[in-house]
Amino acid sequence: MTMISRRTFMLAATAVGALALAGVAIAEVPKLAQKDTYKVGFAQTESNNPWRIAQTNSMKAEAEKLGFQLVYTDAAGSAAKQVADVNSMIAQGVDVIFLAPREEKPLIPAVMAAKKAGIPVILLDRSVDPSLAKAGEDYLTFIGSNFVEEGKRVAEWLVKNANGKTKIIELEGTTGSSPANDRKKGFDEAIKAAGGFEIVASQTGDFARDKGRQVAESLLQAHPDADIIYAHNDEMAMGAIAALEAAGKVPGKDVLVLSIDGGKEAVQAVVDGKIAAVVECNPRFGPKAFETMMRYAKGEAIDPILVNEDKFYDASNAAAELANAY
Repeated sequence: MTMISRRTFMLAATAVGALALAGVAIAEVPKLAQKDTYKVGFAQTESNNPWRIAQTNSMKAEAEKLGFQLVYTDAAGSAAKQVADVNSMIAQGVDVIFLAPREEKPLIPAVMAAKKAGIPVILLDRSVDPSLAKAGEDYLTFIGSNFVEEGKRVAEWLVKNANGKTKIIELEGTTGSSPANDRKKGFDEAIKAAGGFEIVASQTGDFARDKGRQVAESLLQAHPDADIIYAHNDEMAMGAIAALEAAGKVPGKDVLVLSIDGGKEAVQAVVDGKIAAVVECNPRFGPKAFETMMRYAKGEAIDPILVNEDKFYDASNAAAELANAY
């Protein structure tokens, strides 16, 4: 064991203090004191679909159960507003911030502002650009699904069950968001590796039902021979089903529809044969989010990524699992 002299220790401490005064970042997440109760911020990205509503309800229910004060904001789909929401939470002196970042890069200033203010941030369901902010240094951890794996699971199911269908329209999520980036990456790479398929068009539907419908309509007109639609979420998948039916095509027969999220409406569509398969993206974050926060307050080491377990629905299990879908 190497002994460190008191003089060496004091010199090191002085150097660290000088760096802090000079504004040089220290690679450490702010601590969280153990208390009986907390004032907690939750910066939601939007509330325009069942997945987001389920997530928000789970967070609110867990905060109420624990007796914590929850400062809740809804950015209504605006990254700029979400940054302002986080700054407002900082001004209100919250103890910790749960952030579901709308996009990977625009929310970096919010994460860094919270760190500078001494408030730990826990990312939920979407991450931020790893080249600009790091788990364990700038924020505590990311809790969510493995989005790349979700896209890969959809592709693997398709390869085994395509029955001769090969031409794919891909409806992407919000441009710049981690689930859109990763669900595309996982699916596209697995499809390319399998061979025999062609992604004839890929365009954002912004995770929204009506935009997904509009984009699907225009892409189906441009590519009438497309016989597979892969949507990055249920809302766009349901919009695509409406577009197919308006075009006189039968979803599930003429065109296979594949989705990610696994809400009750989508699982019912699997039962009805309109969606071929859907990977769940579990929205019930409350228990794991607050458990992670409390573990950190106790001084426990937190992994940089905490992955939710996600189910998979197709014709073999959708009817049996319908009651368990959110």
